[in-house]
Amino acid sequence: MKQYDTLEGIMAESEYMTVADARDYLGVSKRKIAQLIESGTLHAEENPLDKRSKSVRRAEVEALKRRAPDMTGRKDAA
Repeated sequence: MKQYDTLEGIMAESEYMTVADARDYLGVSKRKIAQLIESGTLHAEENPLDKRSKSVRRAEVEALKRRAPDMTGRKDAA
């Protein structure tokens, strides 16, 4: 079994990420990430390390980013 010096070491290899990390990765607002969770687009689970926060599967977030690279909804000016 591996020894970790920090929580970051554990989370770096984890299949989960916090909702806040997912929000930053996707580049969306708190409201938008909440909508993605409420609609079932992302599935949030209670974080076993911190009951006050929720986690989402890293693979699910990465797949969403590939499907919709610009989650902000902004249109580029031509």
